[in-house]
Amino acid sequence: MKERILAYLENDARLTPEQLAVMLGITEEEVRAMIAECEKDGTILSYQAVINWDKTGKESVSALIELKTIPQKDRGFDSIAERIANYPEVKSVYLMSGGFDLAITVECRTMRDVAAFVAEKLATIEGVTSTATHFVMQKYKDNGVVFEPDTTDKRGNIW
Repeated sequence: MKERILAYLENDARLTPEQLAVMLGITEEEVRAMIAECEKDGTILSYQAVINWDKTGKESVSALIELKTIPQKDRGFDSIAERIANYPEVKSVYLMSGGFDLAITVECRTMRDVAAFVAEKLATIEGVTSTATHFVMQKYKDNGVVFEPDTTDKRGNIW
């Protein structure tokens, strides 16, 4: 039952314990107890909204940064990943298989800010051997939420 509650909340964190209880055929108190347990043990880490910042006029740039690094003795990739995760620009850090070790998503005000973050903060970390930065041009889906398509014609006149 706990997994079903978590799945519903992951899809829509605004669901109330009362709504979940009706959906699952259990009491509201049981739902509240399961949610409280999940918050306490760290299963539920946060409740967040997915925002389409393009609709707000907020200027920002998102980028995916691939990072190759040398694992540290007795810590592997953990200490570098933890250090990177503490930067406020960083939205996510993942240990990956394949051609690079860590995948990092960042959000900055400008492309120049992303470049400075990579050059001044990431590349200077001991053990980092290379980075590759990919700028996000358009978001179509984020955290399981599909963004509405932009149907405006962006082609200009050539005459």
